[in-house]
Amino acid sequence: MSTRVLAAELSGHVGDRVRVAGWVHRRRRLKSVTFVVVRDRSGLAQVVLGSAAPPEETVVEVLATVSANPRAPGGVELVEPVVRTLAEAAAKPPFDLYRPAVTASLPTILDHAPVALRHPALKERFAVAAAAVRGFRSTLDALGFTEVHTPKIVASATESGANVFGIDYFGRRAYLAQSPQLFKQALVGVFERVYEVGPVFRAEPHDTARHLAQYTSLDVELGFIRDHHDVMAVLRDVLAGMADPALVTVPAEIPEIAFPAALDLVGAPADEPDLAPAHERALSAWARREHGSDFLFVTGYPMAKRPFYTHPDPARPGYSNSFDLLFRGVELVTGGQRLHRHADYLAVLGEAAPGYAGYLQAFAHGMPPHGGFAIGLERWTARLLGVANVREVTLFPRDLHRLTP
Repeated sequence: MSTRVLAAELSGHVGDRVRVAGWVHRRRRLKSVTFVVVRDRSGLAQVVLGSAAPPEETVVEVLATVSANPRAPGGVELVEPVVRTLAEAAAKPPFDLYRPAVTASLPTILDHAPVALRHPALKERFAVAAAAVRGFRSTLDALGFTEVHTPKIVASATESGANVFGIDYFGRRAYLAQSPQLFKQALVGVFERVYEVGPVFRAEPHDTARHLAQYTSLDVELGFIRDHHDVMAVLRDVLAGMADPALVTVPAEIPEIAFPAALDLVGAPADEPDLAPAHERALSAWARREHGSDFLFVTGYPMAKRPFYTHPDPARPGYSNSFDLLFRGVELVTGGQRLHRHADYLAVLGEAAPGYAGYLQAFAHGMPPHGGFAIGLERWTARLLGVANVREVTLFPRDLHRLTP
């Protein structure tokens, strides 16, 4: 049996007898001939049949000759075919997968995701996400980072928050990790520069288009920094590596605005501790208008709204050496400089310090100034593609209402 040839490779095999395999994507019956489009992972191939064709989504293998035809997908078609069914389609798809546009509602797509995601337009979104992760990894590898894999079952909430999923761990109380934050900080003391791609879990009862109970976090931590601006510089390079130039341009220098100036710009009270979604949209519009940038750093958030490990601004102790990155109207990244001295952690944690004994080990033995950030993959992909809901770019999303499929 000849080696399988993918649909995208057929143009290089004109005149050859080849074997293709995939799903029946569409059938078109004419008086004396039937055209069958076969879909595989690379694209579509047209088969010319003299008989009836199997139903859509039947899995087939086709032995045929490749013939040039400018009107066919890829400029070629398969003639003189011998078609063998590998698996029958026992049910119809929830909507026509061969139509260029997806007409089904989001709940229908999510309820039937194992089949619905076969639609080329839906499948392509996840190819974009996969390319972003490849760019994330390759950029950081080139910068001397080490990829790590940390536990997703932990003994306590990562940031002392209540929004965690509790589990029974062999009779003991444990939790699904909100973040690899405490682990990746400790690993700066081992590798200096680390990153991780993995799931995180947030038991937050949000029912919005931008929140999930489980999402994929792209985490980075690096040591021997001067302050949070060193972290921002690495983030800029990472985004450039993740971005598809056809979809977005990452400027050589992302514009930056201080938190108090941001409040003033959007007309918010000076004592506001955080930015509301409307503020993020207004600031992003300003960055696009004034700087031609889809990205904007907002720096120096109040310490009151940052996690306990955040390093304060030495010149303004009430504010932090931290940042958020806004991307097309939405907060995409939170990051900054961390505390690195053992005594500082004891002062900040106070009576809670014994609960962080394992975490504090690293700082008791000397840690360099360090910082990092985390990017939500689904939020990045949604903003990159301009889709309204992160569930549209999430494989089998988990949220307040959905636990299946």
